[in-house]
Order: sequence, then C-alpha cells, then structure tokens
Amino acid sequence: MVHNTYRAMVVEEIGDKRFSRSITEKSIDQLPDGEVLIKVSWSSLNYKDALSASGNHGVTRKYPHTPGIDASGVVAESRSDAFHQGDAVIVTSYDLGMNTSGGFGQYIRVPAAWVVPLPAGLDLREAMVFGTAGFTAGLSVMALSHAVPPDRGDILVTGATGGVGSLSVALLAKLGYAVTAVSGKPAAEQFLKGLGARRILPRAEAMTGHERPLLKTVWAGVIDTVGGEILASAIKSTDLRGVVTCCGNVASPDLPLTVFPFILRGVCLVGIDSQNCPMAKRRKVWQHLATDWKPAQLNDICREVTLDQLDEHIDLILHGGQTGRVIVKMDS
Repeated sequence: MVHNTYRAMVVEEIGDKRFSRSITEKSIDQLPDGEVLIKVSWSSLNYKDALSASGNHGVTRKYPHTPGIDASGVVAESRSDAFHQGDAVIVTSYDLGMNTSGGFGQYIRVPAAWVVPLPAGLDLREAMVFGTAGFTAGLSVMALSHAVPPDRGDILVTGATGGVGSLSVALLAKLGYAVTAVSGKPAAEQFLKGLGARRILPRAEAMTGHERPLLKTVWAGVIDTVGGEILASAIKSTDLRGVVTCCGNVASPDLPLTVFPFILRGVCLVGIDSQNCPMAKRRKVWQHLATDWKPAQLNDICREVTLDQLDEHIDLILHGGQTGRVIVKMDS
C-alpha cells in the first residue's frame, strides 16, 4: 500500500548562504517523474550527502531538497516491465540525492534505468552498509585486481577510516591481499586491523617525500580515496606496472607530480567514476559484493541511526569525524 505522505529530511535555503534541515511530511505527488516508485527501507550517509545537506550548490542546484545518494527498498509501483511491485531493489549514484529527491525520504521515484535488483546474498540493510561507498570500493578493487594479483606485494589504502577506504580494506583482505591502511586517527588502529589491515601507516608518513619526482618502490597497488599530496606520494612509491585507483579529492583535487612514474615504471592510474558506471558493470560489481567479495566483518563497519538522529552525523562527517559507515533506518 502506498501512503499519500511520507517523512523526509528537507534542506531549505533560509537566507544568504544560510540553510536549515528538518524532518517534515511530504506528499508522494511532490516526487519527480520516473517509472519506479520505491518505499525506502534503508539509506546511508556519504560525504556528498553532507555537502548537499549543508547547501553546497556544487552538489545540489536548487532548494528545498531531500538529500541521500543511496537507497534500498521495495518497489511500490512500476511502469516498467523490468520491475514489479514487491521487488527488492537498490538505487545508488546517477542524480539521486543530488538534484533528484533522495534516500533521506521514505519514498523515491526514479527512472527504471537507475534501479538494480537486490542480488541474492544481500539483504536491504547490508546493501546500504555497502551503498555508494562499497560500490566505489568494489569498482576500485575490480580495476586493481585485474592487473595486480595478491602475491605481487602490499596494497596501500588511503583515507582508510572513511566509507570507501574501510570497505576497500575489508574487500582486499577478503581476497587475500596484504593491506597497509593510511589513517590520521591513532584510535582507529584496532578498527582497521579488525577489517584485515596488516599495517597502519600514519598520514604524515604517507606524505613523506611528496615533493620528489620518484620515491623508493613500496606498493604493488594503491586504492586512493583522498587525492592531493598523499596520492602523489603513493604513485611515486608504486612498483613496476602497479595500479593506482583514484576516487576522491577530500584532501585536494590537485595532483603534484611528474610523468616519471608512468613512463619509467609503467604505473597505471585509473579513475573511478561510480556515478555514471554502465549498468552491466554495476550489476557485476553488486553481484561480487553479495557473494565472493562479501566480508565477514560487514556489520562491524557501520553504525545504525534513525532519520531523526541523522542531523548530528552530517556535521560529524563534514569535520572528518566519521569512522566506517552510517546507515539510516527509514521506517522508524
């Protein structure tokens, strides 16, 4: 049964560069057009959500708006032959939560082309422990593992306490890789080792020598989530024909380095675009996450909150205080 109204976080512009967040009742009729109406069971908190929820016009052009780039739930209505009422589904990326009303509402309406059937082996809650962060980690692992087998050497993961970083550590460890995790949070060492990291590298050490054109080879591969000088140092420290993936810029969008790692060592730098990933590849990654890549510690990576508790966690992630994942139970 579809209710006429539902609860959602709404971000409003209340003055010059001033925004407010509140949990309000919205009407189903206010949702955008789309073939599939989904009753959202779970969502999750990402850095992009926090930017949208804070009035960042680089993420969301117009307000009022409901953020949430991730959602899992059950199809309530469908005008597409690909999906039927009662189907369990996942929606991440595309324009969800950016300029399309997102997963911090109890209903979303989206194009059928955005919807992924929930694969066997995952429940709706687990799908949001992964969410965009886990999907991005999965794309990164896929790109790295195609060229760098586990016996090639150590893999570096930067920003390891964040969503993408922590899930990358867990996925790589599940696949037998020796993982070194970069973190600026000394208190997170036990958390990271519990996910499978064999070594913790302080952030300052990960940046050592970043101004030099090349560094001593250390890493067979790298999953970078932060950009900037840490990514530059990682590339300069990567061994012959190693693979470095790049998916974030929370440290900096700049990349200060020469071409030497690429032309003298054959290092491959792979950009990870989770937002517009083709559907066939998207389903393949989700299938891996549900089966052979699924870490046993998945529930150790997340903290569960309600929609009413979400506001404080938005501020926390903006200030770099989040460890692992925050998932949002939408029916409470």
